[in-house]
Amino acid sequence: MIMLAFPEVETEFRMGLADIMMDEQRHTKMHVRRASELGLEFGDLPVNSYIWQKAASYQSALQYIAGLPLVFEAANLDHTVELEAVFLKHADTKSAAIMKAIHNDEIQHVEFGMTWLRKWKDPALSDFEAWQQNLEWPIRPSTARGHEFQAEARLKAGMDEDFVQQAANWVDDEDQ
Repeated sequence: MIMLAFPEVETEFRMGLADIMMDEQRHTKMHVRRASELGLEFGDLPVNSYIWQKAASYQSALQYIAGLPLVFEAANLDHTVELEAVFLKHADTKSAAIMKAIHNDEIQHVEFGMTWLRKWKDPALSDFEAWQQNLEWPIRPSTARGHEFQAEARLKAGMDEDFVQQAANWVDDEDQ
């Protein structure tokens, strides 16, 4: 759907998106295989399609970049590390290794988002300002992180120090 949603975008963007989709399919296969090893078959539990429903609402490729790679994938920089630790705590090294592999891919996915944010944003805006302005409620800076904020992973993904600091310290108005 996203591959066709914004016909004006560069072929390079679409090719990068195709690479990410292949990674996501590999992630799903790893999860399905591991769950099966643990006695849970795909379809035994309901699947949440919130991300894909949200993706369908984006009105521009810049909104898509702000929302999907720079919120959902960025939050996974934290969630994968958190889940890896839980699996290791319970001596499940196979599941922990899956989380580590996904974490490494998420760095590249966030980097993809940062690259295109910088290409398409208003040059008068900082990366963080452009990102924030292209988020659509209820997606906001605070939803782009987990409990264990991985600043180093974000820096590896190409976020500058200012962006990382603002993302780490963001407090929603209703939380104040």
